[in-house]
Amino acid sequence: MKQKQKLMKKIVLTYGLIAGAIVSVMLVVTQPLFRNGTLNIDNGVYVGFGSMIIAMSLIFFAIKSFRDQHLQGVISFGKAFKVGIFIALVASVMYALTWEVYYNTVGQDFMEWYQQCQLDKMTKDGASEQELTDARMEMEEMAVHYKNPVFRFGFTLIEIFPVGLIITLVSAGILRKKEILPA
Repeated sequence: MKQKQKLMKKIVLTYGLIAGAIVSVMLVVTQPLFRNGTLNIDNGVYVGFGSMIIAMSLIFFAIKSFRDQHLQGVISFGKAFKVGIFIALVASVMYALTWEVYYNTVGQDFMEWYQQCQLDKMTKDGASEQELTDARMEMEEMAVHYKNPVFRFGFTLIEIFPVGLIITLVSAGILRKKEILPA
């Protein structure tokens, strides 16, 4: 039993660190692309969530690897969920830590930049002065909260963790059936 737990920890750390590295690198690479206009808020969402989905898809391969190599091709939903959710947690924490380092080194003006992008978009879309004023007040309140590192870290986790949770649920549901992609 202890051997299987040790193997599970190794798989969780290996795949979690790889997934975390993928999303962390993409985060750092895309931020300058936003700033120089290569990416904008609209298409950047696809790039960001696309990289999260690609990275978190490693959950599927980790569960399959654990099932096929260490559990004779059979895994329960619960055990598969446990492997996947821990990988999602490792990757999500790496992503949030990367954002903290980025934010505290070169991205301290992020909220001002983001607010201006949103207001520019609203103006372009024909928002009224009242709508712009309301949005500005709401964003200024958010900016105050965002200065708190605990809030910011939690907010960043909420950005990525649900992607890992969904992929974990789907992967655990699929791979609990031994006839699906047998070893």
